[in-house]
Formats: sequence, structure tokens, C-alpha cells
Amino acid sequence: MRICGVGDNVVDRYPQRGLMYPGGNAVNVAVHAARCGAEAAYLGVLGTDEAGGHIRGALDAEGVGTDRVRTADGPNAYATVHLDADGDRHFTATDEGVSRFTPDDADLNWLAGFDLAHTGDCSRLEHAVPFLARACPVSYDFSNRSWSYAAPLLPYVRYAVFSRPGAGDREAAALAEAAHRSGPGTVVVTRGSLGALVSRDGVSHLQPVMPVEVVDTLGAGDSFVARLLVALLDGAPVPSAAAQAAAYAAEVCTHEGAFGHPRVFSDPHTAPVR
Repeated sequence: MRICGVGDNVVDRYPQRGLMYPGGNAVNVAVHAARCGAEAAYLGVLGTDEAGGHIRGALDAEGVGTDRVRTADGPNAYATVHLDADGDRHFTATDEGVSRFTPDDADLNWLAGFDLAHTGDCSRLEHAVPFLARACPVSYDFSNRSWSYAAPLLPYVRYAVFSRPGAGDREAAALAEAAHRSGPGTVVVTRGSLGALVSRDGVSHLQPVMPVEVVDTLGAGDSFVARLLVALLDGAPVPSAAAQAAAYAAEVCTHEGAFGHPRVFSDPHTAPVR
């Protein structure tokens, strides 16, 4: 199977550690899909600075295709991450750098060779979703966005992912049912410590989290989604796919960064790495 992450990338900068890690929803899903056995690629824009070069190097090291990755003159996108005592992340300063773009006709023709394109709200590609959907099936991470944000996009989406930390079973089920009525055949509602609801083809499954000693929760949701997508595309039943995804995401939480590849940056208290 072939999966492409489309849109956002960042370096996640940890001032407490003086380290930066490659990340971003589209990049994370592509990398974790590759680790889970898919042929994966990334489509987006990197900066000409040290951070952009680091992301490209990490993608290459992970075997993620970069055939159509652009490089634009300027700083790469970054996010500043602070960790609390429980390993939970808190974002402070961020900058999108040169990351914003619109897929062109050549990109869309290229994407037609994929089984799935994954993007989300952080990629700022809402305007391009109808065009992506004509090229190949789309997975979209709506994060914690409102229904008014999601409703216009759902008819173009095959796999819809929502983040609703703390949502009860009924609330999650109601959201999944409403999303199904708008188009997606598969709906995922992640709920933090309460686990996730995965709904597909009339099967609704509540997946609990797997207990683990957490080091860093960054990228946990993206890794869950990536493993779930790979399992579902491979034909796994919903309960099995969800269990595989939960186990994989738990293991990811035992490592620093969204998928590793730390690199020292010169001054953790200054603005973007240049």
C-alpha cells in the first residue's frame, strides 16, 4: 500500500533539552506508516535553514519518499514544546515559516498513484481538499476543530479523525454518526486517557489506551492514526486494527520526540533556527 503525508512539517524545539526533533502531522503519519510497513512519501515545503535540512535527512533515513518535496528560501516551520512532569506537551512559540503551499497539477497526478493521502487542519490545505480527493482517497485530521470547520470538508474525506479529550462514549458515538452521515466511511475519535472510538462499516469499537511509562506524548495521536490506517488498508478488522494502533502509540510514548532523530540547536531561547 502507498500512503502520502501532505502538508505540514515542523521541527519541534525543546528548550529544556536544547534539542529539536522533526515532526508535524503529515510528516509524522508518513514516517510511522513507513515504519508499519507501508510505502510512504511526504509532499510539502521545507526551508533552506538547518531545520529544513534536518527534516529532509530524517525522512531519507526513515525511507519516506521525498520526490516532490519543495525547498523554499527561508526558515522552516517550528514549534516550541515544553514538557510537564507527566510528559505531556505544551506548545508556546510557533512559526509556519515557508511551509504553506498549494499542490499543483503535477502533484495531483502523482498522488493518483497512492492508496491514501493524509493531511489535516495544521496543513492549511482546506482549499485543496476537493482536488486531493479527486486524486486519491483522503484521510483528514480535524484535531479539536469545531463541527462548523469540519462539515464542509467531510464529503471529500474517507477517513476522518477527531480529537475530543475526555469525551464520553455517547458523545464520541454521536460525533462519529454525524460524520458518517456527511461522507467518511471511517471515523476515529481520540479521547486522551479514555482511549479512542473507531467506527467503520457499521462496526463501532472502543479502544482503551495501553498502559506505559510515558516519556513524551508528542506524536502519539499521529502514530495511532498511522498504524490504524495501515492495518485497515491491509484488511484488518476494526477491533484488531485499533488494538494494533493503541499498542504502537503506547510504544512511541516511551521515546523522545514524535519519531526520534534529535539534533542540538544553538540557543534554545532564541526564535527560529537559522
